[in-house]
Amino acid sequence: MLTTKWELQMPRRTKRAAESEPDPEHTEAAESTAQSAPSDPASAAETSSDQAEPAVALERVRAELAEAREQAERYHSNWQRSAADFQNWKRRADQEKDDARRLGEAALTADLLRVVDDFERAFQVLPAELRTLTWIEGVALIGQKLLTVLHARGLEPIEAEGQEFDPHLHEAVMREDDAEASEQTAVVAELQRGYRFAGRVLRPTLVKVGKPRPVADSLDSAAGEPLGADASV
Repeated sequence: MLTTKWELQMPRRTKRAAESEPDPEHTEAAESTAQSAPSDPASAAETSSDQAEPAVALERVRAELAEAREQAERYHSNWQRSAADFQNWKRRADQEKDDARRLGEAALTADLLRVVDDFERAFQVLPAELRTLTWIEGVALIGQKLLTVLHARGLEPIEAEGQEFDPHLHEAVMREDDAEASEQTAVVAELQRGYRFAGRVLRPTLVKVGKPRPVADSLDSAAGEPLGADASV
């Protein structure tokens, strides 16, 4: 029986095919290993990013908190500065209001002083026999009441006679002829009374300056004046 060439080659091919077929046991082991190992580098990166995400969120929250604190401190500082500016403005406004009020009162008082001066001049030349008349006493009381009201508002007389001459309080309009200019340092006569208002000089006293008088002469001249000679109201 003849054996063809084809038949002789058949067993060899079958053997080779059997050798090339995979073993089922080896195939299952490889599949289980492949499943246990990470199948994709992207999934590994995703896992690491999931672990780092809480730390990034915490840092972001800390940064936002620091920024909020800085903003709150800035707002608080601006509020304190604004409150201080408001208090300074209020204090300055109150001071300006008081100054304006005092200035208005001082201007009115300066005008009323002319009326007081007229009362004083009138009673200085009033004859002694007329001082006891009832209506004269009533007019004097009116003048005293006006002066009392002005004193209550802050008017004060400036003492001059017998005092050392003070250019801030006194205005020299006359000098003694028998004394040198360097010796004329005292007020020897008061010609028109001066006043302060609210601690400020409203009108200086018009005076006559001369040599300082001895203390004994001043006491004698004061004792020789009759009672009621000062007719000022």
